Amino acid sequence: MQARPGMAAIALVTIGVGLGAIGDGLVRDLHHDRLKVAVQEQERTLEATRREAQREVNALAARMAELQAEANRLNALGERLTRAAQLGDGEFDFDKPVGIGGAGPVSDMQARALRDGMSGLDAQLRHSGNQLSVLEALLFNRELDRSSLPTGLPIQQSYITSNFGYRADPLGGGSQFHKGVDFEANTGDPVLTVADGVVTYSGVRSGYGNVIEVDHGNGYVTRYAHNSRLTRQVGDLVRRGEEVAKAGSTGRSTGAHVHFEVWENGVVVNPAQFLGQAGAPVAGGKVVTRG
Repeated sequence: MQARPGMAAIALVTIGVGLGAIGDGLVRDLHHDRLKVAVQEQERTLEATRREAQREVNALAARMAELQAEANRLNALGERLTRAAQLGDGEFDFDKPVGIGGAGPVSDMQARALRDGMSGLDAQLRHSGNQLSVLEALLFNRELDRSSLPTGLPIQQSYITSNFGYRADPLGGGSQFHKGVDFEANTGDPVLTVADGVVTYSGVRSGYGNVIEVDHGNGYVTRYAHNSRLTRQVGDLVRRGEEVAKAGSTGRSTGAHVHFEVWENGVVVNPAQFLGQAGAPVAGGKVVTRG
């Protein structure tokens, strides 16, 4: 009987130790589970942060692509305007990188600051694009006006044989008002339109022989007379320097030549004011009348 309490005490101690060990194990397991849950939660948070950062990077990349496309468009437009305005290289060389720099220190840029900077750049590019588009329209209109002015030559490698104004009539004698200028030519030489336009007359006129007339759409009409043959019809679109007839001596004429007239708003004007821009030479100051 005396031995049994000792055994019981030993048993109780043993049970207590066992229960303690079990408790410690349970605590460790519980702590491990909590750590595992915390790590998983951190991983989920990191994954969400990573996905959000990637979305931000993708959005910035798309924005950068838009800005790059706009910059490429402006560069192409700038190069086209440079050629249209006949500007030299150097300041207007759009392939040359622009030199930039600055002093330190340098710090990390926040994403918001980068977005704001790109938005500002986008607004600047759009403003510049609008200005260049307006300039392009102005240059285009100027080019249209210039191509419609009768400043070309009606025949190549020639010279003026009779000027505009009063002169001695080459056929009947007396005084005559010459409405155009005459250019030396051989029968069959190509007669060229001096500006862009539309053929409004192609046929025979009294005294002029075979005549072709071109309306340039800005108040100017040019007339080419005494041709041996007409190579364009009414309604044809013609560009400066294109053939409209073959030189000849039809109508009231003493020999093959090109008779050229310029009409402005229905009034005949001296072609010399336009031919001077084309560099038309006069034969040593000597006027040879051809009709």
